[in-house]
Amino acid sequence: MYSIREIFKIGPGPSSSHTFGPMKACEYMLEHYDADFYDVTLYGSLALTGKGHLTDYIINKTLSNKCEIHFDYKTTCSHPNTMIITAFKNQEKVASHIFVSIGGGQIEIDGKKNSEKEDIYPHSTMDEIQEYCRIHHIRLNEYINHFEKEDFDDYMETIFQAMIHSVEQGLHTTGILPGSLKMERVANALHQSAMNCDDVVDRNALLLACYAYATSEQNASGYEVVTAPTMGSCGVIAALVYHYYNDLKYPKKTILEGLKVAGLIGLLIQENATISGAKAGCQAEIGAACSMGAAMIGYCQTQTNEQIECAAEIGLEHHLGLTCDPVGGYVMIPCIERNAVAAQRSIDAARLAKYLRNVRRNRVSFDMVVQTMNLTGKQLPIELKESSLGGLAEVVKTKM
Repeated sequence: MYSIREIFKIGPGPSSSHTFGPMKACEYMLEHYDADFYDVTLYGSLALTGKGHLTDYIINKTLSNKCEIHFDYKTTCSHPNTMIITAFKNQEKVASHIFVSIGGGQIEIDGKKNSEKEDIYPHSTMDEIQEYCRIHHIRLNEYINHFEKEDFDDYMETIFQAMIHSVEQGLHTTGILPGSLKMERVANALHQSAMNCDDVVDRNALLLACYAYATSEQNASGYEVVTAPTMGSCGVIAALVYHYYNDLKYPKKTILEGLKVAGLIGLLIQENATISGAKAGCQAEIGAACSMGAAMIGYCQTQTNEQIECAAEIGLEHHLGLTCDPVGGYVMIPCIERNAVAAQRSIDAARLAKYLRNVRRNRVSFDMVVQTMNLTGKQLPIELKESSLGGLAEVVKTKM
């Protein structure tokens, strides 16, 4: 598996697969070819929700408007996030490549994984990792630190600060989110409600929710956020990090190590299934984020490796089948609210795992749930996988 750096990336919203990935594809063409014009064709989910996800905007911006963009709604590709970019120089074709945006801002070129990335982990399943940790008597964060490179701590500090910044910026911004839905930002108002709440339980729940709203609203507005594992689910981990650091006063070092464990969970999900909503529905994004968040909290609460796995398993299992049905192709309904709900569920999953694992061993492993999520995603119809053709996208559209 690749480095956890591939899970946590800083980039422009609103979508890691529809904005960040296409931006990377355009940058690849700019870096490798001397061209004066580009022809870009978007397929599948990139075509169907490209307008709402600002795919055309980021392509034009990256290629300095020296391009023509086509939306192909009919051609079926093996991956729903497929695009072809052809470069021209003096009206002569220079090169053409097929790019697939696989989620989290990562791309594959002409059917091949990015050769510039290095496999650093010798294991690819949780069962293998748990066995290694048992043999060497280490915790999951120690396993990560053993295989990541020396400057990894500096990278994770940058990720931590970017998450904190996205929450703080979102909390202090009001107004209308971009796009035809004309949705108001609510993070600031929710924060005021939380600060005026006398009930400690309600206050903490509201604080966590408003942090998730804050980051997700920043993402929906096209500002920089951290993929965790995607931009559509960026509010879950950022909210947990901010809450546990600022409100609950957990040490930064503890949270940073917990973030690493969260990243490992994200890696395993991507390696053995997908983190793309267009490939497997929102279970692959929000479900994955909830699983990552539960594992992070489990680590921060000094749970055992087995309890942490149980937390991650619970977080993902109970999002199985979650559809991706963005209204109007925007990352607003139901995406933003789902981030707030999943952040709460991460805490619930970690709490349940802490005690459940002490009274019985799980019959369902984390690896099993990841495999199930992948199978479930394949069985979901295209209308419920980031196409805006069904589900809430269809029902809400008819009521607008």
